[in-house]
Amino acid sequence: MGKDKTALLRLIFIDKKIREGMACGILANCSSMAAEYEVSSKSILRDIDYLRYQMAAPIAYDSSRRGYYYQEEQYRLPAIDLTESDLFAICIAEKTLTQHENSPVYHRLRTVFDKIEASLPASVTIQPDWLAESLSVAPEPQTSIDQAIWSTVTEGLRKHLALHILHERPGADAPTERRFDPYHIVHCDGEWYLIGYCHLRAAQRTLAISRIRSATLLADAFTVPADFSPAPFHGGRFGLFGSGRDQLVRIRFNRDHAPYLLERQWHPEQEISKLADGGVDLTFPAANLHTVRQWVLSWGSGAKALAPASLVAAVRTELQKAAASYGESGTPLEQGG
Repeated sequence: MGKDKTALLRLIFIDKKIREGMACGILANCSSMAAEYEVSSKSILRDIDYLRYQMAAPIAYDSSRRGYYYQEEQYRLPAIDLTESDLFAICIAEKTLTQHENSPVYHRLRTVFDKIEASLPASVTIQPDWLAESLSVAPEPQTSIDQAIWSTVTEGLRKHLALHILHERPGADAPTERRFDPYHIVHCDGEWYLIGYCHLRAAQRTLAISRIRSATLLADAFTVPADFSPAPFHGGRFGLFGSGRDQLVRIRFNRDHAPYLLERQWHPEQEISKLADGGVDLTFPAANLHTVRQWVLSWGSGAKALAPASLVAAVRTELQKAAASYGESGTPLEQGG
């Protein structure tokens, strides 16, 4: 009977709380430990049984003091094998949290890392000062999400309950009321997106959670369709929106930009062909040609859309508009007068 890493941290926490209770005279019980660790009392009870029967922990319950204690105070949990690389990985993950500092998930993740640090054995120490001087995670722009809306949306997701939301599209005169069945949440390019069935449009839709102005949990339960899969949304920015029908995209990068293109994987199904002049062709399927167009334009003269024809036309039109806005002299045209 194995225990995963999350369960292992709970075992360390339980051991710590039992010892603290014995030291102060107020014994820890299932309810107090469950409340502090934010799990159910049944989870704590199962872990105590595991300690007793799988790790031979001499745990006893004192009914008069309503708590647990060790009958043999010298008992110690088996050594936990935490290497320096393990601790380094934990510190890096903690640093990466800064990317989500303004999002509703940050404080929950911060709590988890605090629990990890508190649960480490006394023999293990973390000295993050050197890490602060040697490693940084550059922040990326993140959208702002109301904490109450996030909580309502995620509760609907967990419980499979429909939502009544007000969603405001960019440039719209007013938000629209929608009944929405939440299937999945995905994070991409600094935004959290909610994927589900929109009763207003009678179709599956993807909505930016930052554009939800209000959300109310309904009592109506729903069932996620058996054919729904979040896999297409794991492909990154090029699959979040669009018609749902993939088109084969081909983009040519010149020799100066090719090294930067080759440094990353841009799509899980990408194919790269190296050209004789040092350039490369990148091919991948995508449902959202609008996002692909913006991405191609971000490379400037270093990238040229080759397919499909609609993407080529969209990039050409945008470049013509951009050139027109600068006028013949190459300086931006004055607006207004």
